[in-house]
Amino acid sequence: MKINRNSMIQLLILLLLGSAVVLTLLLPQMPGSSRQVQPVEVSVVIREEESALWSNVRLGLEEAAGDLGGEIRFLTLTQANDGTEQESILRREAEGGADALVVVAADPQQLGEKLKEIVGQCPVISVESAVEGAALTIMPDNEAIGRALAQAALEDGTEGVVLLLDTGGSSTAISDRLTAAQKTLEGAGMQVERRIARSGSLTSVLSPLIQETGAARIMTFELSATEQALQAIEEGDLPQLLYGVGVSAHVAAGLERGDAAAVAAWSDYAAGYLAAQGAIQAARGEAVQTEPLAFYVVRGENIYDPENQKLLFPVIS
Repeated sequence: MKINRNSMIQLLILLLLGSAVVLTLLLPQMPGSSRQVQPVEVSVVIREEESALWSNVRLGLEEAAGDLGGEIRFLTLTQANDGTEQESILRREAEGGADALVVVAADPQQLGEKLKEIVGQCPVISVESAVEGAALTIMPDNEAIGRALAQAALEDGTEGVVLLLDTGGSSTAISDRLTAAQKTLEGAGMQVERRIARSGSLTSVLSPLIQETGAARIMTFELSATEQALQAIEEGDLPQLLYGVGVSAHVAAGLERGDAAAVAAWSDYAAGYLAAQGAIQAARGEAVQTEPLAFYVVRGENIYDPENQKLLFPVIS
C-alpha cells in the first residue's frame, strides 16, 4: 500500500509523541535521574517576645532560604530572655523534625551546657553570642563594639557620669559589650554607674535611674534597649545624650534630632542571611565557616552615608 507524504508526517509525529510519553514515565525510575531536592526546614528561636525589631534579620533569613532551598519557621518567647522557655522550644523543634536550628541565646552558657541533650544531632547556628557546641556563630566582635561606643563618648568629652544599662540578662554578647565599654571609659578617667534593668521597662525607670546616679550620658547595648531609652528621652524631654547599639528607623530619627549621639550597628540582614546559609549547609553535611560581622559607629551627620543606608534599608536582589 502506497503511503502519501502527509500520512508519513502524521505517523512520524505520533511516534515522537509516543516516545516522549514513554520517556516521561521511565525517567523518574532510571538510576542517576534528577530528583527534586527537599527543602531544609530551619527553626529560628530568638530571645525576645517581640519580633518586630528583628525584621531585617528575618528578611535575610528568608532571602537565604529562597536562594538555597530552605523553609524558615520564626519563633519568639512569651517573656524576653527566658532561657528555660527557649530550651523547651528548641527541644520541641528538634524532636518535631527541624533539619537545623538558629538561636539567639537567652542564656548562652546554660544552653551550651545542655545543647546536645536538648537538640541531639540537629545542627545549631548561634546568632549574637557564642554557644558551646554550635556548628557556627554569627556575630560581630562584641568587645570591639563596646570599646568603639566608649570611644565615641570620649570624643564628645570626658565630663559627667555615664550610666551603663545592663538589659541583657544572661546574654554574654551584651555583657561583653558593656564590660568593654566600662573598662575603656574608666581607663580614660570617666565616672561610670552600671545598673541592671529590663529593656521593656526603660520608659518608666530611666528617669529615676538618671536622678539616682546623676548621669549626664546614657549607654545601651542592644537595639530594644536603645529604642526604649530613646523613647524615654523623647517623652521626658531629657537632656542626656544616648550612645547605643543597633539601628532602626526610630533610632535613625533620634540621631537626626540629636537625642542619640552615636550608635554602633551592623547589618542585621547580613546576620540573618549568613545564619540561614550556615543552617542549610550544616543540615546538608557541608562545611560551614564565616568571619565576624563588620560594624560601624553611626552618628547623625553620617546616617545617610551609603554604607549606613544599607543598615537601615537592606536591598534584596
